[in-house]
Amino acid sequence: MRVSESGPSAGPPQAGPHPLGGPTGVLDGRGAPRTAAMPFILVAVLIDMISIGLMVPVLPHIVGRFTHSNDEQTLAFLAVTLTFGIANFVSSPILGALSDRFGRRPVLLLGFAGLALSFFVTAAATALWMLVAVRMFSGAMQSNISIANAYVADISAPHERARRFGLLGAMFGVGFILGPVIGGVLGDIDVRLPFVVAGCMALINWCYGYFVLPESLPVERRRRFDWRRANPVAALKGLAALKGVGALVWVIALASLAQFMLHMSWVLYTKFKFGWGPGQVGWSLFAVGVVSAFSQGVLLKPLLGRFTPRQLAIVGLLVGSVTYLGFGLATQGWMMYVVISFGLLGGAAQAAMQSIVSNAADPTRQGQTMGAVSSLNSLMAVVAPVIALELLRWVSHRPPGDWLIGLPFFVCSTLQFTAAMVAWRFFHSHKELRAHAA
Repeated sequence: MRVSESGPSAGPPQAGPHPLGGPTGVLDGRGAPRTAAMPFILVAVLIDMISIGLMVPVLPHIVGRFTHSNDEQTLAFLAVTLTFGIANFVSSPILGALSDRFGRRPVLLLGFAGLALSFFVTAAATALWMLVAVRMFSGAMQSNISIANAYVADISAPHERARRFGLLGAMFGVGFILGPVIGGVLGDIDVRLPFVVAGCMALINWCYGYFVLPESLPVERRRRFDWRRANPVAALKGLAALKGVGALVWVIALASLAQFMLHMSWVLYTKFKFGWGPGQVGWSLFAVGVVSAFSQGVLLKPLLGRFTPRQLAIVGLLVGSVTYLGFGLATQGWMMYVVISFGLLGGAAQAAMQSIVSNAADPTRQGQTMGAVSSLNSLMAVVAPVIALELLRWVSHRPPGDWLIGLPFFVCSTLQFTAAMVAWRFFHSHKELRAHAA
């Protein structure tokens, strides 16, 4: 499969020693460097998301082993997630800038290795401080999603990016189809077992990256590493300064905050409200993955044939707002599945926003730009657990089934609706962006 490059000077990477370890390109059976293409990065992302998905249903429960009440468990889980978010916020633009300098592949390998180590240490943790320390390490080492987005931008023409970011999102969905349900089943056997399996998956991904995954960024399109641009504050300023982006930074921030609040609340919310364990959480996330994969992998292409990315972004944000509200109002566990199926179009917003931001960035700065987006997401990941888990702690004493336990999701719905209104006003007032997006 051949893929059009995002610039006329793009060519196959040159084989040779690499400053971050390993060759810059991977040779095919004839001794020539492989050309980077979508199937390569899709496989890497799929394995990565399965390994991450394995831990989702069980991490709050393993935290609970070192606490004695719902209130303590919520606070401890806040500490674990907060340290990851802070470390990732600081490191994401640095790793993105390093990928602009040395290529995507070595930074992905670094992330796969860090992920594997963090999973194994989590499985062996005997105290809460060990969980906090390993999540901080994992956050500092891991920026795989932003680098994967930059990889896709490297090998795609601007008009292809919305659909291809959708394919990448579909792989996230497939990973969350397989990962959480496997993690939930394994967690019902032993709460530490999913982390051992996830560590093995991360090692498999490292081997795949080293021996199979080709480099996507040609040497001639690389740029020098600059600490002044790589720090998170400068990266966020640069993102806001991109022509055609502007207030969309607020849209990304609000939507990301709502999404991370959902992630932070899901396991404990379903435990407090419906009495769910790891297995039931895993199956619910299986349903989320199926809907996400179908939305971005099947529906997105025909939708882009009829609507512009800006239209899909607004509709997706509005659908997401209603979906969050439905989660919070659900009074029975089966209702969560009905709401999940309703949110089919919600996944279109993320792919549409990614394409708008990527198209506004210079081809030589895709890593830094996607790293800045990742850093913004990480900043929201720092804020989200503070808000979501504190809201959940306020209502954790209420009886199962009480509608007030859905308080974090009501806030998520408000944030998502606000993001939709900001996006609508921005697109409405920027006619030149509307013409470009069409």
